[in-house]
Amino acid sequence: MIVGQVMGSLWATRKDNKLNGLTFLVVKPISYGHDEASTPRDYFVAADNAGAGIGDTVLVTRGSAARTSIANPDVPVDAVIVGIVDSIEVSHE
Repeated sequence: MIVGQVMGSLWATRKDNKLNGLTFLVVKPISYGHDEASTPRDYFVAADNAGAGIGDTVLVTRGSAARTSIANPDVPVDAVIVGIVDSIEVSHE
């Protein structure tokens, strides 16, 4: 799973019919222990299954696990927001 921050929304009026009704959000992965600046290619789009909003820290699942988190496993998605993170504690040793 990936921890990320929701940076924006994505709208697509023309898409596969199986994607109708899904909300799409732009997510930037959070990297712990690295001072690297993110580039636009680090961002990805995820379907929202948790009611997240811009600025939220979220938990994202990808691949086949993403499809099973949606009611219809035939939906063509490879990333789904499955949780909104309340807090994170990381030990740097």
